[in-house]
Amino acid sequence: MQEYPVKRTHIKILPENFLAKITEYFDTTPVEKDGWYTISFGALESMQVKLGENKKSIIISTVSKEGVEDEDLILDTNKRFRRYLDDVTGYSSKERVKKAKKCE
Repeated sequence: MQEYPVKRTHIKILPENFLAKITEYFDTTPVEKDGWYTISFGALESMQVKLGENKKSIIISTVSKEGVEDEDLILDTNKRFRRYLDDVTGYSSKERVKKAKKCE
C-alpha cells in the first residue's frame, strides 16, 4: 500500500478525478466497497484506490497476477498505471521519486 501526495493544483478536482481517471486509463469501472475502489486489469490481479484521510493524497494497493509472461501486457499495465498516477497526482514519476526520498 502506497500513499501518493497530490499537487495543490489538483486537490480541488481530486474527489471526482481519481475515479474518472481509473475508467479513462484502465477501460473499466471500479467497484466500491468500504471506501476502496477496486479494479482488475492486465497484469494486475487487483488495484484498490481511495482518498487519503486529508483528501490531499490517494492511497493505492496493488496485487500483481502470478505467472504473467506476456511482456507487452506487463509493459502496457505499468504504462497505464504510471500515466494514471501522473494525471491524478499532478506529479511526474521523477517528482514522485524525489518527494518519496525527502520523506525518508
